[in-house]
Amino acid sequence: MLEGNEDRSLLLFLPMNPVSQLHELERRVEALISAEPSLFLVEVRLLPGNNIKVFIDGDQGVSIEKLVAYNRAFYRQIEDEGLFGGDFSLELSSPGLDEPLKLHRQYIKNKGRFVEVMEKDGVKKEGKLVEATGESIIIEEEKGKGKKRETVQHMIPFENIKTTKVQIKF
Repeated sequence: MLEGNEDRSLLLFLPMNPVSQLHELERRVEALISAEPSLFLVEVRLLPGNNIKVFIDGDQGVSIEKLVAYNRAFYRQIEDEGLFGGDFSLELSSPGLDEPLKLHRQYIKNKGRFVEVMEKDGVKKEGKLVEATGESIIIEEEKGKGKKRETVQHMIPFENIKTTKVQIKF
C-alpha cells in the first residue's frame, strides 16, 4: 500500500470501504452481462484475501460455456485495470442447489419445483412452489398417504422467509 494511503482500497486507489468495492464489482458484472437480458446478477461476495465470488443466473438457466466466457472476461478486466493490485481470485458461477434463492426472479424461474422454506420464526415448510407474487410465495404440500392424502397450500410472505432452497425429488 502506498505511504499515507492506509485507508484507501487498491480498487482504483479511491477511498472505498468493502461495501463500495462490492457495489463497484456488482456494477461491472451487470454491465458485462447487460447484452443478455435473460441473465441476471444474483450476488457478488468479496471475501478476505480479495476472493471474489460472483453468482449469475438466467431465466432459462445459464450454460457452462457462457459462465466460462464471462469468468474469463471479468478476470481479464480486473487484471488489466489492476483493480486489486494483481492479487485476487475470482469464482464466477451459477448459484448451486446449496445456495438459497435471493431474488424474486429466481422464485419465478423455479415455479413448479420443490422447495424448502425456512421461516424467520424457525418453522420449516416443504412443497412445490406454485406461485410467486411481489409480496409472497405459495407452496403446495402433500400430507398423508393413500386415501388420506390431501394437498395443502401455504402462502408465505417474503418478509417472513429466512431462506428458500430448491430441493431435488426423485
